[in-house]
Amino acid sequence: MSDSTSETHAPSGGLLGLLSRLPGSYAGPQAPEAAPYALVGVGEGTLAAHLLQALALPSLTRAGTQFVLGSPDAAALATDYADLAEVAGASARRIGTGGRPEEIDVLVPGGPLSTYHFAQAVAYASGHADEARQADAALADLAARCAPNIEENNPARDLAWSLWGRTPLLLAAPDADALPHAWQQLLARTGKTLAVPLLGDPLPLASGAFDARHEQGDAKVALILGDTDPALLLAREILESRIDEIIHVPAPDGAQGYPAALALWYFGAWVAAYLAERYDTEPADPAVLARAQASLSGEGGSEAGGDLRLSAPRDDLRRTRVEEDEPDWADDADDDLDDPEDREED
Repeated sequence: MSDSTSETHAPSGGLLGLLSRLPGSYAGPQAPEAAPYALVGVGEGTLAAHLLQALALPSLTRAGTQFVLGSPDAAALATDYADLAEVAGASARRIGTGGRPEEIDVLVPGGPLSTYHFAQAVAYASGHADEARQADAALADLAARCAPNIEENNPARDLAWSLWGRTPLLLAAPDADALPHAWQQLLARTGKTLAVPLLGDPLPLASGAFDARHEQGDAKVALILGDTDPALLLAREILESRIDEIIHVPAPDGAQGYPAALALWYFGAWVAAYLAERYDTEPADPAVLARAQASLSGEGGSEAGGDLRLSAPRDDLRRTRVEEDEPDWADDADDDLDDPEDREED
């Protein structure tokens, strides 16, 4: 599968355009595989596997179909999982953004939006076509309300404004712990902002985290993602006296299960893109991430000739040309830190 819109660079408008076109863009197989189902995600597939826990718990199976979601930077681990499943008696279904042809059953676009393609591939292949279509409908509704041409009452732009200059704290109910994971990834990778997930029992965190240094509650905003429960409501009441603001981000139109999880991920992607816009920075991946992933996947190395590899286009349009020489992590970090104009004041 490929995305014909892929290019070399990723201007801000490019990512926003891709977000607008994402609903319904999955173009892979839709036939169900043999049950039962199990799921493992590594590399770019890790987040999708977490979001899919409503359909298939992350685990290994001895029968049926083992889904292995991965990318070239974690190819060895994905191969190990697939081999273990096949030795145990299951059929491995490998979904990835690149690698050797014999290691991939379904090729999906890479980049931060790969989560959608991974997730929909597993939803269809695990016999949940109805949920996959419901998810696309929820995403399409969000796209209509969050598109760049919507200046007034754009929920993603409004939430990005609330997050601007603040540190987000991310909370969700225990059965939705994939949502803080998703939003932390999106806000960092696309929005260039560090968010802090508050995982586990929220009450000790909410009641004690700011008592020693009350000023740590300044410039903090808590996002309650998805459905609430009694503990989250109590945590909200406690946090109201400790931080600047608490915002509930429910699933759109009462969606539940997998459609709700994918829709909230998608909404987070819009928010992250607009937050990057607020900071006057590109939502594209940093060049250092591209080089790190390339280094782990063996790109530019001394591999034997004729070693054919597949690579799906980056559906975020952002892949910068990978340098042939060794990556220099320190220089990139020092350049960023040494520029005083790039530093944010608390």
